[in-house]
Amino acid sequence: MRPTLVRFVLVLVATLVAGGVFATPAGALNSNDELTDSDQIVMNGRLIVAEGDTVDTAVLFHGTATIDGTVTKSVVVFDGPTEISGHVQQDVFVFSGAVTVRSGAQIDGDLVTSETPTVESGATISGEQQRVSTRFDAGAVGVASRFAWWLGYSISTLVLGLLLLLFAPRVDAAIVRAMRERTGASIGFGALVFFLLPVVAVFMLVIVVALPLGLFMLLALALLYTVGYVAGAHAIGRLVVKMPTSRFLAFLAGWGILRVIGLIPALGGLVWVLASIFGLGVLWVATRLAAAEPTEARAIPPAPIKAG
Repeated sequence: MRPTLVRFVLVLVATLVAGGVFATPAGALNSNDELTDSDQIVMNGRLIVAEGDTVDTAVLFHGTATIDGTVTKSVVVFDGPTEISGHVQQDVFVFSGAVTVRSGAQIDGDLVTSETPTVESGATISGEQQRVSTRFDAGAVGVASRFAWWLGYSISTLVLGLLLLLFAPRVDAAIVRAMRERTGASIGFGALVFFLLPVVAVFMLVIVVALPLGLFMLLALALLYTVGYVAGAHAIGRLVVKMPTSRFLAFLAGWGILRVIGLIPALGGLVWVLASIFGLGVLWVATRLAAAEPTEARAIPPAPIKAG
């Protein structure tokens, strides 16, 4: 049996995704629901609700889901094939994977899937059959919300970058040196930090004693990636605006290039990842280069001799 605290974190994730993004009057998952030992949470593997068994909430992050019994609340599958032949008293959400609803199965709520489900004759679905994209209604709010996010993130990164250069002026020369001397290492270290930290944070969530640290790491990732993005913007700016031109002008050049590309949905996301990786890498390498520099011994003048 998984510890209650870990179960709470996993159910909270499912609640935010299914109950927040896909909110309906019925609700996919209610954040006010109390956790019970009947919640079925599987991170990786097989989620099985056997015939005759009853669970409250059934959540699968990756694997296969088989629902032959009764689920009194919702079924949420993030990735994996799902087969339902039992009774689900609320909604079924499958974000990725094939869905089969067998004859005799009963879903009292909606069936929301990423692919066209296979619904056999004799199956009962009281709610609506919807696609994930339709339920989210991205077409209605996508443009406005994307632009609002772009504008807010643009202002945030602009302020963060200017403050960084104002209070840490030497970071300009350090980034330039890291780019010139250790370009490959910057990319490698940046990719390592970018992809490894989330894995470490999720692993800590599974370890009860390290759960608070894992949560703090997950919360800090957004700021860390943004700092990397700002550093990446400055590095790109220095490729256009050479030294000794103002460091602020160089940052504004790189920031402007990245934010214009950020308006392009697919390309903007890819460039954000690459810029964050490169920025994290040059910061890491710049720190290592600075630490490796020998410190110059300062001559201590002799103490004056007092006349006796």
